[in-house]
Amino acid sequence: MEKRLYKSRKNRVICGVCGGLGEYLNVDPTIIRLLAVLLGCTSTGIIIYFLAAIIMPEEL
Repeated sequence: MEKRLYKSRKNRVICGVCGGLGEYLNVDPTIIRLLAVLLGCTSTGIIIYFLAAIIMPEEL
């Protein structure tokens, strides 16, 4: 079975991007969320998060 990157339905706080990325990388989604907050301190990080929220498909 191949791994696919999806927005998570279970580990969702805002859009499910960090939860989906954590599940894909087999890492605790909290760590991904902390990294997203650190990146969110820059305008580039916010743009990347919302682009991922638009581009990543929903989990089936």
